[in-house]
Amino acid sequence: MSPVLLGEILSGLMFVGIIGFLLLGFPVAFTLAGVSLIFGVFGIMLGVFDPSNFGALASRYIGFMTNEVLVAVPLFIFMGVMLERSRIAEQLLTTMGKLFGSLRGGLGMSIIIVGALLAASTGVVGATVVTMGLISLPAMLRAKYDPKLASGVICASGTLGQIIPPSTVLIFMGDMLSSINAQVQMQQGNFAPTPVTVGDLFAGAFLPGLLLVGCYLAWMVFKAIADPESCPAMPVPPEERRGLWKDVLVALVPPLLLIFTVLGSILLGIATPTEAGSVGAVGATILAALRWRLSFRVLREAAIATATITSMIFIILFGASVFSIVFRLMGGDNLVHEFLTALPGGAVGAMIVVMLIMFVLGFILDTFEIIFIVIPITAPILLMLGVDPIWLGVIVGVNLQTSFLTPPFGFALFYLRGVAPNRISTGMIYKGAIPFVGLQIFAIALLFIFPDIVTWLPSVLQR
Repeated sequence: MSPVLLGEILSGLMFVGIIGFLLLGFPVAFTLAGVSLIFGVFGIMLGVFDPSNFGALASRYIGFMTNEVLVAVPLFIFMGVMLERSRIAEQLLTTMGKLFGSLRGGLGMSIIIVGALLAASTGVVGATVVTMGLISLPAMLRAKYDPKLASGVICASGTLGQIIPPSTVLIFMGDMLSSINAQVQMQQGNFAPTPVTVGDLFAGAFLPGLLLVGCYLAWMVFKAIADPESCPAMPVPPEERRGLWKDVLVALVPPLLLIFTVLGSILLGIATPTEAGSVGAVGATILAALRWRLSFRVLREAAIATATITSMIFIILFGASVFSIVFRLMGGDNLVHEFLTALPGGAVGAMIVVMLIMFVLGFILDTFEIIFIVIPITAPILLMLGVDPIWLGVIVGVNLQTSFLTPPFGFALFYLRGVAPNRISTGMIYKGAIPFVGLQIFAIALLFIFPDIVTWLPSVLQR
């Protein structure tokens, strides 16, 4: 058997082995690194893998830790955690609920809007779903909302953190796609490639994020008209109406100013994501202090949560780096290239297959795990086939967001199940999510048919 074919077989077996160990419940980061090292040793013994390739891991890890773009990740996480731990997010949800709750479906609409705002401040799906589940679900049930509709609204709104900037997922994808796009362009003979930045990916995700918010709001309007009993109005007592607009301004304007300052500075090219993230982290801390909710305990909890989430993400990244080196240098790249280019439909066919694979992986893996494994393997081939890197990154984000919502394995559904009262059954949560999964698929179809929804804003901002 030729060394090339043997290396490709080992690469395929390694991928299958990793999925198998993950299904058995082994930690992702250690599974990626451990299984890859084992297969790397087999490759060395069979003469299809050079052991000196492992020497590249040290420089790659140092590159991650000194990458200025990735410094933005803990900063944005801290910004979101601080807004949540200082109860600014809770005040925002409560106030918006009073503002719109007197309308049929108004409470659901306010949760969607607040979900979008929290997504633009946290960028972490789990934190948003849990926060809104703890605060909003009891209020919706007291207002006699259909438990299925209430569960679906909260799960769908919480997953907006996957795609609405400054999503931490987009930061990592932007960094990866930037280097992959440069390599592909140089392979094609363009030695002055057009750079792809995290800011470009943020700009590309902006309109699709608004599209999803619009779809969710339209569904709530439809339910209010077609099935008013599922989302009745929530009368606000007269004493709570007094000074309501003042409460709205106090609760809404400061977080909005912070979000617009952070995102606006990135989209307009005034600041890098890292610089904007530092402004966001300091701004969230100042907001907490101005509302007399900043204490050593809150600051300590926010710092610990930030360190925990950041460490989890980077340890997965380190494990995925071992997998990437072994898989690619044993011939896995050739295997994937031959598979994708042989599919009917060219770039569109390859994209559909890759999206389906990612969608299924979303049932068993977290978003970061998927992008660290799949993007380095498939993105070079897709870009070679002419796929726009910004469009690819946004489509991947929306696709994984859909996977997060889809029963029976969607992670967002599990997050809500963990904080929902016992009278909300798992079946209710599943049924409530299904209409929003349909809206997600509709949005993905629109992005496929009209790619300008993604690429228009980045092209305008680059002029």
